[in-house]
Formats: sequence, C-alpha cells, structure tokens
Amino acid sequence: MTTTTAKKQSTAAATKKAPATNGNLGVIAGAATAGAAIGMLAMLGRKAAVQAPSAFAADWVAALTAEHKAVLKIFDALEATESRNTTKRTILLAQLKHALAKHDVEEGNVIYPALREAGRKDEADHLTKDHGYIKQYLYELENMPKDHAEFPAKLRKFRADIEKHMNEEETDLFPSLRAQLSDEKNKALAAAMNKEGFKVA
Repeated sequence: MTTTTAKKQSTAAATKKAPATNGNLGVIAGAATAGAAIGMLAMLGRKAAVQAPSAFAADWVAALTAEHKAVLKIFDALEATESRNTTKRTILLAQLKHALAKHDVEEGNVIYPALREAGRKDEADHLTKDHGYIKQYLYELENMPKDHAEFPAKLRKFRADIEKHMNEEETDLFPSLRAQLSDEKNKALAAAMNKEGFKVA
C-alpha cells in the first residue's frame, strides 16, 4: 500500500468517527443543559417554599407576623440545644441568619420606606436602627464558640430584644400604617414585599 493510499484511508476513517464524537458532545451538552434546568427549577422551588408563608398571607402585616413566628421557632430550637450540640447550633444559627436577612430586605426595602412616605420618618428610623442591632447579635453569635458558656445568655438577650421589636411592629406600627393607607396601596406593598423576599429566599 502506498503512503498516499494509507493517508487517504486514515483520513476517511477519521471522518467516519467524527459524527460519533459530535454526537457524544451533543449528548453531553444536552445532559448539561437538562441538569442546569433541573437545578434552576429546584432553586425556584426552594425559593417558593421559603417565601410561601408570606406569599399566602392575607396581607403584608399578616405575612410579616407569620415570618416573626417562624423566626421565634428557630430561637426555640436553638434554646433547646446543649453546649455539646455545636454543629446543630451552627446550622440553626445559619437558618436564623437567613430568615432574618430575608425579613430585613422585605421590611427595609419596602415597609420602612412606606412608613417614611406616610410621614412617619422617626418610627421608620427607629426600626431601621433595631435591625442594625439584630445584625450585631448575629455577628457576635457567629463569632462566639458554639460551646461557649455565654452562648445561651447572649441568645436569650437577642431573643428578648427581637421580640420587643416584633411586638412593636405587630401591635402598633404596622397595623396603624395599614389603616392609614388605601386598599390599593396595601396590595401594592404586599406585592412589592413578596417580590423582594423572593429575590433572597
């Protein structure tokens, strides 16, 4: 066989194999696309589940009150831990931080500006300041050894302060703001709040 003939046969063989390689790449690309789509759906499903208690509430005050209750349940679980439960404390603290971060975005980006818009700047500023202290508590608890003797006391103080903040919102500031606004404005606030919450859920 001549060198030219061998080269032609080698080229022909390579050409025949090429479609199979391209086909494999297509399968791989299709699988990657399907995997990405499934991942996206899973993420959207998780976001929907996290936001559901707020989204299904009758109004924005009820939605935020439901979120307050969910946060207090995490506090209950944290307070039930012992010093040897360091991993559980770490996980629960991460859940608490996520729940409060989402809540902070909803209130800070929608409800507190609505308070200011309604002429209640001092109340909005007071609540915003409270949120700063909430972040400080989270920072301190995150950076404290989870088996530290002071962990339960710090957690109890945090809970007492946040319950005071929640009570002020639920029994006074939020119901009075809702009463001050039109039905249309209250619906718009609920929609905007849920949109903000979904972004970070």
